[in-house]
This record gives sequence, C-alpha cells and structure tokens, in this order.
Amino acid sequence: MTGATAGIGLAAAEQIRRVPNVRLLLGTRGTSTVSADSLPLDLARLASVRSFAAAVEEMLGGGSIDALVLNAGIQFDDVDQRTEDGFETTFAVNHLAHYLLLRLLMPRLATGAAVVITTSDTHDPKALPFSSGFAPEHADALKLAQGQVRLNPESKASGRRAYATSKLCNVLTARALASSPFARERGLGVIAFNPGLTPGTQLMRNSSAGVKFVVAVLMPILSPLMRINTIAGGGDLLANFALDRIVLPAGRIYASQVKRQLTWPDPSELALDDAAMTKLWRDSETLVRP
Repeated sequence: MTGATAGIGLAAAEQIRRVPNVRLLLGTRGTSTVSADSLPLDLARLASVRSFAAAVEEMLGGGSIDALVLNAGIQFDDVDQRTEDGFETTFAVNHLAHYLLLRLLMPRLATGAAVVITTSDTHDPKALPFSSGFAPEHADALKLAQGQVRLNPESKASGRRAYATSKLCNVLTARALASSPFARERGLGVIAFNPGLTPGTQLMRNSSAGVKFVVAVLMPILSPLMRINTIAGGGDLLANFALDRIVLPAGRIYASQVKRQLTWPDPSELALDDAAMTKLWRDSETLVRP
C-alpha cells in the first residue's frame, strides 16, 4: 500500500492492520504511525520504486499479494517541479510511479486479488462543472511527463489541471488493467476509487495559503451541512475494497463517494476512450524503461 501515512490511506491502513491473519506492507518516505511492515519508497524516484518492488519480492518469498492499494497522491499550484528522472512531479508521482509499481508487482498478484487505484472526480468536467476550467484536455503521457497539460503548449498551465489529468491517467490505467487478458485470467478485482472532496488530508500541503485556509477553516464548518466526505468514511471504503468486502457491480470499476455514499457512475468521456487508454499504457511503459 502507498499513501498510508495520512488522510484516508492512514485510516484504511489502521483498519486493515487490525484484521486477523492479514499482513500489511507499506511503502513510505518517512516513519509510519501504523503498526505494520514498512519499506522505504519515494514515488518521485523511479529507482526507488524498483528498489521497493524488489524488496517486496524478497519479503514475500513464495507468497503472493491479495490486495495492491495505490493510494498516494500529490498536488501543486503549478507544473514547474521536476523529479530526478526529469518528469513533471504531479504526473510522475500520481501516475507514472504507480504504473511502474503495478507492472513490477503484477506477477505476484494472487488469483482474485484486489487492485485499488485512488483517483478523483476532478478528472470529469461533468461531475464538477465549477472546475471545468481545469479539466483534463488529453492523456498523452509523453506530453504530460514534460508538464504539457494543455493541447496548446503555449497556453497557461496550472497545477490543478495537472492533478486532474493525473487522476484521469489513474482511471485509464485501471481500465487498461481490468480489460487485459492477465486480469481476466487471474480474476482480478480492479477499482478506480474516487473518495471525493475530503477535508483534513495532506493533499493540499503544497497549495497556497488561501487554499489551505479554505480547507482547514471553512471546510470543517460546511462539512456537516453539505455532507462533505470524511477521512473516516473514505478510509472505511478504501479498506473494504482492499479486503474484498464490497461486491463490484458487473462491468463497473469506477467507484465514487458522493455525499458520503458509494456510487458507481461512468467516468468521464475521455476516461472511456479506448485509444487514449491503450496509448497511455504503451507510452508509460516507454517512459519507465530503464
């Protein structure tokens, strides 16, 4: 599991670790407060992803993985940051590192294993009309790796659009995996989970002071009145997906928490584009190649 040091990931990890006969293994950059096995993992470094996957293989011995939870995420106000591999950081952390980790650990997934990838409804302009100005325009990995989140590279880009686009990539990755012969042969349960707007997580830790004020002060006040999602509720769903406690409706992989209720809507039109899905998978493979 990634992203288990804060927010819904921490809440989910706390639940999972209390289940009898379950061994929880976390990939973390720092110290985890969860009583579980942990290994160092820096998603901004593909070399670290490879080292983590190798360490997981060694710890597993002859065992297999019953659930792979790719939950970590990051957001910035702009697209100026770059990883040591030279990629735009939001895309690299939210999509590319998780794509590589998935590919490296796929052979170890057990029959019937759950693969949960945390996404966001920001990928869909119809779900959040007020955010349509930051909606994804494309899912071209080769462009996104360089921060080109606009089809016109001369147009002004933003961190919010980069985040939403990385979450589109998460849905497309989940769809690509779910439709693969490998997933069908193994009987994998693949879920792209949108926890919705959830105050109190560390997702906005790199945002401006104004955004932090809204999230820290106003959101908790409005939360009960507007039934805004909670960390506990999102963590509960994430844990239940990982533990295979929720039956997936036939033909559905996109799970969305709306006003604290689980729904199974269609993802965005672009997320349902098979050509974009295939190209993203192929180009991501090119980008992570040593």
